[in-house]
Amino acid sequence: MSGSYSATTDGIEVSVEPFYMDDESSPENGEFIWAYMVEIHNGGTGPVQLKTRHWQITDGLGRMEEVRGEGVVGEQPVIEPGETFEYSSHCRLTTDSGIMAGSYSMEDEAGALIEVAIPAFSLDLPDAIHSLN
Repeated sequence: MSGSYSATTDGIEVSVEPFYMDDESSPENGEFIWAYMVEIHNGGTGPVQLKTRHWQITDGLGRMEEVRGEGVVGEQPVIEPGETFEYSSHCRLTTDSGIMAGSYSMEDEAGALIEVAIPAFSLDLPDAIHSLN
């Protein structure tokens, strides 16, 4: 994925690529929307199941919102060794920039939970200077 951010925990690589949704956003109303594509690759030796997600979303003014929930996009996928699970979602901010980071809680075949890091990634307008806030 070009322009993506990635992190690896215990052989599980999470890559995220954000996109500003110009058509969906309404800057004059303080509504900025980003989509993000996520790839989760299991580089380990056994299957893992994504149980829960935890996001920390910080807007351009430093206000942080935490989001916790089961699975992703209504699923708790089992990812076999060597396989990749992909999904897309979106985030709505009231500022024209922000940053997201978080973790997935995954269960291995022995029933142990692994906290898998989601890399921090910037939400910036396409014409803005790209940097982690």
